[in-house]
Amino acid sequence: MGQLAILPKPDAFALSDAADLAARPGADRPGAGERRLGRQVYVEILRGKPSAEFDEDWRDLLGRADEPNVFMQPRVLRAAAAYRRIVALLAWEPRDQGRRLSGFWAFAIGTPNLSMLPITAVCAPATQHVYLSAPVIDRDHLETILHAMLDAIAGAPDLPKVVALESMSGSGPTHDALMCVLAQRRSRFCRLDTKNRPVLMPASDTGGYLEKALSSSSRKKLRQHRRRLGEKGRLETTVARSGADVRRAFEIFLALELKGWKGRRGTALLSDAREAAFARKMVAALAQAGDVSIHALELDGRPVSMQVVLRAGPAAFTWKTAYDEALSGFSPGMLLFEDYSKAFLADPGIVFADSCAYDDSGYMAAWTERKRVIDLWIDVRRGGSGMFSAIARLQKAYLPLRERAKKAYLASATMLTRLRPGAVPGQTISKRGEDARSLAGGFARAV
Repeated sequence: MGQLAILPKPDAFALSDAADLAARPGADRPGAGERRLGRQVYVEILRGKPSAEFDEDWRDLLGRADEPNVFMQPRVLRAAAAYRRIVALLAWEPRDQGRRLSGFWAFAIGTPNLSMLPITAVCAPATQHVYLSAPVIDRDHLETILHAMLDAIAGAPDLPKVVALESMSGSGPTHDALMCVLAQRRSRFCRLDTKNRPVLMPASDTGGYLEKALSSSSRKKLRQHRRRLGEKGRLETTVARSGADVRRAFEIFLALELKGWKGRRGTALLSDAREAAFARKMVAALAQAGDVSIHALELDGRPVSMQVVLRAGPAAFTWKTAYDEALSGFSPGMLLFEDYSKAFLADPGIVFADSCAYDDSGYMAAWTERKRVIDLWIDVRRGGSGMFSAIARLQKAYLPLRERAKKAYLASATMLTRLRPGAVPGQTISKRGEDARSLAGGFARAV
């Protein structure tokens, strides 16, 4: 099993957000607003894939977690462990009759994404094609457990002391607790990027949500597209939920994705045998637990757009999408978006849905709520180091230059796409950019 680090509870107190690339002098001194926490936890450092014995502990923790995150699911990590060096931090509370899992945070050891320097870090998310790095922690003990987790990394002689978080929650209790803990420890950190991601948070008036979110002209156009597409055959929406149905639908999804622009750019899952193997294992494992469904808009039984949805307790994650480009003039992706949005709004078990989008520039911006996500580097050592500050400053200066080069690349790629024979003018309602992460992947290959 993993290495145990027995850690007494450090004091924690509420502080406002610390400045980028800074540790607040004297932040460890008690002051106004101090809130002491009187619990003790110990952190288990697990190297390699998490055993299935943790699945029930995870499910129990999910019910108490501040932020459900399907990408921290042990089943996802077992699928990724075949080709990534996985390290998981498990925070346990001693109980009279054993122990209870109160925190889970998984990483891979390697070079941070988009790093200009060949440094080694503890990186989250732990694998490709996952879009949230937030730890899953008992909402009542966020600060205590984050202290213990950072101390566990700092005290492990074989682990890097830099934590690189991509798509970390940039607001909410987990984020605020992390900022508080970093300030108290005087640990240096650098916020590299901030984006707003569309989310769906059903309110009491779920029936009128889409009517308010979409303009009247957009709703009219979508009604026209649905009617015109329905004239070509029987149009219906299906949802695969059982294990066998999900596995079968996912193979159809992979083929549909490969036929489209992602396949041409080499960013479809089937374009890389290792990524396809991971995706198949992950989807099959989540389907076994009832945590994945695949929505499809079908024309005479043939999918013209598909959406893979992952679940973690009350949260849904719209993970991957694909559509038939031959029918792009009918906006099949947006028509399916309407259908699964309505399904989410009607499901009392869904508290919120995370779009997993790169930002809010695409069609999923029709969801009116926003979740802030940040890319964050942390030096886990108390007080930090000057070397970390120098590295972080270099990285922060590099990213805007890279972003400008990427925009130029994407502009030229978009122009070439529009000039392609058979391209349909004005198809932005279907899916603007479809998936900016895949475009960014094509850019990375180009540079």
